[in-house]
Amino acid sequence: MAISIGIARKDREAVARHLSRLLADTYSLYLKTHSFHWNVTGPQFNSLHTMFETQYNELWLAADEVAERIRTLDVFAPGSYSQFAKLSAIKEEAGVPEWKAMVGQLVEGHEIAAATARDTLKAANAAGDDGTADMVTGRLKEHEKTAWMLRSLLK
Repeated sequence: MAISIGIARKDREAVARHLSRLLADTYSLYLKTHSFHWNVTGPQFNSLHTMFETQYNELWLAADEVAERIRTLDVFAPGSYSQFAKLSAIKEEAGVPEWKAMVGQLVEGHEIAAATARDTLKAANAAGDDGTADMVTGRLKEHEKTAWMLRSLLK
């Protein structure tokens, strides 16, 4: 059955391309945050270990929400590491930095994801896609808030 949600196919595909980048940023940030949760050490261990767990759980749920929105638009969602690596602007961390560098990388990652969300919001608004705009506004606010909270640890 053909999709008929009031958004032209070319517009749905354009929005889905932006959402795919947001999904890649979200998943990359999830992986990095989970790794840092496992590997953090230092005087802030307990608080960072707990904070990172809260953050990676939120990102895991967000990735599903973004992927399902792509599918709602009748486009297939990317789902491999190689696809995410091509789509995401978040740099992979192959080592185990000290805790301050971990926090700094996560601030940077959330700021990148916020910028991607902002671009996605523009595309959704241009397409008249209120459903995506609503979801992405929430993601944007979450990334900005998390970046602020993490940044506060470094002052």
